[in-house]
Amino acid sequence: MAGEPQSDCLFCKIVSGEIPATIVRESETTLAFRDINPQAPTHVLVIPKVHYPDGASLAAAEPQTAADVLTEAGAVAADEKIDSTGYRIILNTGSGAGQTVFHAHAHVLGGRGLQWPPG
Repeated sequence: MAGEPQSDCLFCKIVSGEIPATIVRESETTLAFRDINPQAPTHVLVIPKVHYPDGASLAAAEPQTAADVLTEAGAVAADEKIDSTGYRIILNTGSGAGQTVFHAHAHVLGGRGLQWPPG
């Protein structure tokens, strides 16, 4: 059920502490940790502590929590000192867009040039 922890979800297991992660920030509603396969010098994932399969479903059900994810993404950028040089926040939705863990999450990428389109 959406909003409830899922026993087969990697990110739910990170939230519960069952699987370790390098946590860089935590709030009442979010958790931020380093990506294990970084695509930039700074690559941090910001997730809601509640389970929704993607950002759109999170925003529809819990708009304040979706806003918290984005607020924390900005705070991560400031903490990582990439806020003045530029960074990207990405929310992939669906396997066709590259989503591999179906728990809403934002990627915070920075520390190198980020061209458009991504390549």
